[in-house]
Amino acid sequence: MNFRKHTVWPLLGVALLLPASSYADSLWHPAGGDVGFTYHPEHIKSTKTRAEVVQELEAARNDGTLARYQNAAPIPIKNAGPGKTRQQVIDDMRSEAAADRRARVSFQMGG
Repeated sequence: MNFRKHTVWPLLGVALLLPASSYADSLWHPAGGDVGFTYHPEHIKSTKTRAEVVQELEAARNDGTLARYQNAAPIPIKNAGPGKTRQQVIDDMRSEAAADRRARVSFQMGG
């Protein structure tokens, strides 16, 4: 009885309180009633400085992505450079290992 009284019950209490303590630094907190959750933006701790955020905002304005975000338009993907030629792709496929070829074909065929 002493073991249960002095060890199990305190551990059970801690285990029940841990999930509630994880809400302290979150953006959303549980609330009673029909609401369900409340929003607390002041509880978020940012890792960026104000200067970094302003710099990112200016960069987005200059390259046009800010206007695209505001209009819910898709952001174009930046070109990573020239791609492979047709012959390079054919050469790569001919030189791939048998196991890699089986994996590629299996992936393409869905099996």
